Amino acid sequence: MASDGKKPADAPSGSGAGEQQTTKDVQRLLDTLSPQQLSELIALNPALAQEVAQATGSTKPTPDQAAEMLKKMKLEDIMSGFAASGKNVKDMASYKFWGTQPVPRFDEDQTVPDGPLKIQTVEEISKEPASLVSGFEWVTMDLSSEEEIKEVYELLNGHYVEDDDSTFRFNYSPSILRWAMMAPGWDKRYHVGVRASQSRKLVAFISAIPVHLRVRDQVITCSEVNFLCVHKKLRGKRLAPVLIKEVTRISNLEGVWQGLYTAGIVLPRPVSTCQYYHRPLNWQKLYEVGFSFLPHGSKPQYQVRKYAVPESTSTKGWRTMQAKDVAAVVDLQKRYSKRYDIAPELSEDEVAHWLVPKVEPSGEQVVWTYVVEDADKKITDFISFYCVESSVIKNSRHNVLRVAYLFYYATETGLKEPEDREALKTRLNSIVGDALIMAKKEKFDVFNALTLMDNGLFLEQQKFARGDGQLHYYLFNYRTKAIASGLDSNGRLDEKNLSGVGLVLP
Repeated sequence: MASDGKKPADAPSGSGAGEQQTTKDVQRLLDTLSPQQLSELIALNPALAQEVAQATGSTKPTPDQAAEMLKKMKLEDIMSGFAASGKNVKDMASYKFWGTQPVPRFDEDQTVPDGPLKIQTVEEISKEPASLVSGFEWVTMDLSSEEEIKEVYELLNGHYVEDDDSTFRFNYSPSILRWAMMAPGWDKRYHVGVRASQSRKLVAFISAIPVHLRVRDQVITCSEVNFLCVHKKLRGKRLAPVLIKEVTRISNLEGVWQGLYTAGIVLPRPVSTCQYYHRPLNWQKLYEVGFSFLPHGSKPQYQVRKYAVPESTSTKGWRTMQAKDVAAVVDLQKRYSKRYDIAPELSEDEVAHWLVPKVEPSGEQVVWTYVVEDADKKITDFISFYCVESSVIKNSRHNVLRVAYLFYYATETGLKEPEDREALKTRLNSIVGDALIMAKKEKFDVFNALTLMDNGLFLEQQKFARGDGQLHYYLFNYRTKAIASGLDSNGRLDEKNLSGVGLVLP
């Protein structure tokens, strides 16, 4: 299946002497790690883990075996394994940049207490952005302007994340971009662009929104960074690190010292790594565009039948969420999110923005949320998903896939004391099954989910299949111990030890 792992498509690249320096940097990194740390690093990288497993003849090599194997491997192969694919070897150049930033290192002791890595004051922060290379200049993008959001839309749709085979590319509509980047508390100063001075063409972009994030027992204010994108022809200009530094500078001037971001490649150092799973809703179309394959010995009609969903929902009290439900949903979400080690602290304004379904004048809709009421009209459950279409590249029959992404959910069943895991599993399968039915009615082709939250209780039961993509969660200038991903040591769903990640980034 295609990889839908979000990644900064624009990590800095280099060639010649730059690549030689990168090789030295990576070799130096490997030399500093203990066998146990190398083993942990390998576990974060499926491609590298597969190479090591083949070489050692074991799917679970000992730390010493893994370390010895890495010493024998060509560095190019190791670098290929670190990235999402061999095509992304140059992303490893970003290690040189991240080595200068306040992020946890791979060789760091995980017994160190939680907290910031670097303490600064606003007075220490530059009031002016860093200089860009000649021919380019900083701009602040106005996403309320139809003309400027169209520029951002065109940049992202031409140069943002592609899958490894260059078959699919995220296709963010202006409505989705405004939803994602104009959440409560947004400030246009965080919509940072770079233009070519002569042509005035937008060639790079990065954005951030403010979030209140609970990390274990601490609540921190941080900038959620997203949509880092650099025009393909300019990726040798090393604009990505400069963009990251600029959005960091803007945050720091507001007294915000922590950041939150995700990537499809491994950088120093993920707080958690979740796996993508995909649930076909229109199997025939997915097969025709190369997203799904036909299992050996099967026939297309069998696959269509396998992934068919019922015509109507079965959960009693099921209905679409309305604005009047916001307070009840906030209360339920707040209590349910305590199950996780990292989760957002959502206000009523934020829940209204992120979860209440709205239909644009154009007929476009970004998010779908459903609630369940009991006999007393009390909301006992909610579930949501959002839409990000993917462009299908070079296919004569289809040009767009409608992709639903599982968003937030909660149920009173999971809040009972003591916990009844089987009852929770049954309830989640019921409401997720109904969400799949609604997604099918809304003409979605596939439904994506990660191994976060309590998803391990229903992914296999609802016929989700493991994808190629991973999503790594990162905290900037904040250290915390690794958080469970929902996978066991063999990379399989772990129902006994569910994920501690209660955070979904559109």
